[in-house]
Amino acid sequence: MAITQTCQLDPEILAYRVKDASRVSGIGITSLYAMMKDGRLEKRKVGGMTLIPAASLRSLIDGEAV
Repeated sequence: MAITQTCQLDPEILAYRVKDASRVSGIGITSLYAMMKDGRLEKRKVGGMTLIPAASLRSLIDGEAV
């Protein structure tokens, strides 16, 4: 009988695409882009994608963002 190991990734989400951040937070896409532009929400560009770090989105929602 062989023993197999399964590799599982950490289920914690590190970053969201803008559309997904809007869906999980309830904040509109236009508002998210405005908050990124004025510095209240962090963003990362990866290739052609704009990603919002999950920690930044949580801070915004928790009222800790500037």
